[in-house]
Amino acid sequence: MIKFFAYNWQVRDEWFVWCNQLTMKELLKERRGGVGNILNTLFHIIDVEYSWIRGIQGKEDLVFQFADYNTLEKVKSLSVKSRSEIAEFIKANVGGLNEKLVSVPWDEEPYTFDEIIHHIITHEIHHIGQLSVWARELDLSPVPANFIGRELMKIKGNINENE
Repeated sequence: MIKFFAYNWQVRDEWFVWCNQLTMKELLKERRGGVGNILNTLFHIIDVEYSWIRGIQGKEDLVFQFADYNTLEKVKSLSVKSRSEIAEFIKANVGGLNEKLVSVPWDEEPYTFDEIIHHIITHEIHHIGQLSVWARELDLSPVPANFIGRELMKIKGNINENE
């Protein structure tokens, strides 16, 4: 799982760079599908990832408001801030909690740690696909989604690039 978190974060960072070519108007323009616009989609990815990880830990959900993170720099900052906490938790717990049942306040069903981790990973990949569609609609090349060629198989456990 560590490699897939690293993959998602690497691709997300590349989308942040990709977004630099757009105006704020384009980043916030309402689009079909996803959560409405490019910047809010990136924010949503981070918010969902962080909420589920805190849920696994039994911590209170910190509800972020898009209005507080309505620029590219603020969304990137939120990503970096949450990533270090998530990376520390994932490294310490991957493989050890797979069948642990987790209940979160926003869902009535309990899920296993393993189900939630898989959900977090696929949730981001799903939205990255949406960003790719929007990039093509703008006649721009999307960030490559390939896992191959990213050197991720060399990662031994350090998934936080900021360490």
